Amino acid sequence: MIRPAKFLPFLLLLTSALAHAEAQRGIMVREAIIRITPDDSAQKIGATGRGRQVVILGQNHDWVNVFANVDQGRDITGWIMDKGVVRTTTPNGDRIVFAAAEDSEDQASRSHGRPGAAQDAMRLYASLAELLPKSPLAGEALYRSADIRWQIESADVMSLPSAKEQDPLLRSSIDEDHMREVIKKFPHTKWADFAAYNLLDNKLCGDWQGQSKCPERETEIYEKYVREHPQSPKAAEALYNAAWRQGALIQIYKTENDPARSDQAKSKATALANEVAKTYPDSTWANRSLLLAYMIEQNIPTYGSAAE
Repeated sequence: MIRPAKFLPFLLLLTSALAHAEAQRGIMVREAIIRITPDDSAQKIGATGRGRQVVILGQNHDWVNVFANVDQGRDITGWIMDKGVVRTTTPNGDRIVFAAAEDSEDQASRSHGRPGAAQDAMRLYASLAELLPKSPLAGEALYRSADIRWQIESADVMSLPSAKEQDPLLRSSIDEDHMREVIKKFPHTKWADFAAYNLLDNKLCGDWQGQSKCPERETEIYEKYVREHPQSPKAAEALYNAAWRQGALIQIYKTENDPARSDQAKSKATALANEVAKTYPDSTWANRSLLLAYMIEQNIPTYGSAAE
């Protein structure tokens, strides 16, 4: 996947607009050609796409003079048709931008979707959160933007040879700044919980290499997440992941000739699986935990060649 170019903070646009008392800020929900003068036949000097931010400096009939953020981190001044520019004063502007971002996400999920749609969605969500921070959609938008970036960068990281390293410190890490921004700006929300869960990816092993130290450590990581985020929508999944790793340790300890610890892992895996089913009975992870507990009770291996 192509790594998205990081767009510049909108402060650069504000600096230019300070001299214009009437300047408005806006978010593009369509692609627009920027021309040197307000005329269809005028020279094209650039283009600005979905999610790009603009400062509106003036208007001439159906054209607006903008200071716009364009590709490759450049900012230029020119004229665009006054279409698809959602201003901060546009009624329901936050919902319009959010819907445009969702549409771009849908495009990105299709096998023949619009090229660059994921990056468009990422920018649209981020711009909504930045320009309309009081919107009830701002927290979700900031998280979704961070999550798209996280998925893109994660795919890049996991495509590298170092992704198979047992020690997570020996592989490239996914940039955590945007997830941490969600936690900072929207603390004690489910969006912060989601962001904190994503951050666990950088702490997980690559290839366990059949050794116990990785599932031991990862069990602790997931249990710690549940203790710190008991109301998180991801809590049930985290607890299941801890239970599954203890289930894996049943077989791993046997290969390490440690039957006592294998028995301990069996007890803990069963307890954790039952805890998921009891604490989060309505989650999809409850049924999976019941299955895990059943397999452990039946001495059916859940990890390794014996489980295949």
